[in-house]
Amino acid sequence: MKLGTLKEGGRDGTLVVVSRDLARAVRASGIATTLQQALDDWQRAAPRLVALAQALEAGQAAGAFALEMDALAAPLPRAYEFVDGSAYLPHVERVRRARGAEVPESFYTDPLMYQATSSGFYGPRDPVRVVSEDYGIDLEAEIVVVTDDVPMAVTPEQAAGHIQLVGLVNDVSLRNLIPPELAKGFGFLQSKPRSALSPVLATPDELGADWRGNKLHLPLLTHINGQWFGAPEAGEDMQFDFAQLVAHAARTRPLAAGTIVGSGTIANQDVARGASCFAEQRTVETLRDGKPSTPFMKFGDSVRIEMLDREGRSLFGAIEQRIERQPLPA
Repeated sequence: MKLGTLKEGGRDGTLVVVSRDLARAVRASGIATTLQQALDDWQRAAPRLVALAQALEAGQAAGAFALEMDALAAPLPRAYEFVDGSAYLPHVERVRRARGAEVPESFYTDPLMYQATSSGFYGPRDPVRVVSEDYGIDLEAEIVVVTDDVPMAVTPEQAAGHIQLVGLVNDVSLRNLIPPELAKGFGFLQSKPRSALSPVLATPDELGADWRGNKLHLPLLTHINGQWFGAPEAGEDMQFDFAQLVAHAARTRPLAAGTIVGSGTIANQDVARGASCFAEQRTVETLRDGKPSTPFMKFGDSVRIEMLDREGRSLFGAIEQRIERQPLPA
């Protein structure tokens, strides 16, 4: 089952069930008005949404319509919580090596994670708005999962049963603001603005054999200004799977239904597969050449993030965004 949200009906949009080929949709009228409402009562809502998805595939869903990606908001336009990990240690190891630092042993046994911005997500075709190019505008192509209600102190084995949806995120970063923030010793704030979610989220069963071990085993493809940027394999080099990440986030607190948990920037040991963010690309260049040669993104640049199945079909739809200047308040 694939779910999306139309830009209608208020700040949280209108929930739609989307066909596997992403061509058609039907409003989930009578089941749940919004995706958050469905997640709040997932045990009741999910079987009814599945039945509607089956009717849509069979051409028997009343009110079905052709889906335009520009009509979609983020599947969760705002979420109660978004926590983002850094599960791909090749990325962590390179970044630290480039500045002459060792990776602490704890990084191999205890996930890195921070509290991200959840009060609003860009839709998959919305521009990324930034005040200044001097901030060091970067993308981060990642996978996310969405949970139902997760009790405090669950084990990874228990946490796996609370992963209900899977999708993509462009976790926007402002790299030049990160060092002074981290130097304060209190984490990210201004350097992590709003992110963008993929057009749809899918239930794990929709991903078939490519979802196993609580990981998604497919390349994540990124293009910048129409040019190939990277396609690292998401199932490789992931030190912590999503069940472990969810359990880590829930160690000392329950997670509300609709919590989004991110994988962190996808990176492989094999640098020939490209990168999922400019910081990674610049680090590879620094280690190879002594300095970076690829600049961060500029106004007018575009990014496309997408994951294809084994037959070349888009699983979640593409995040396609343009970097634009944010005017200052009058």
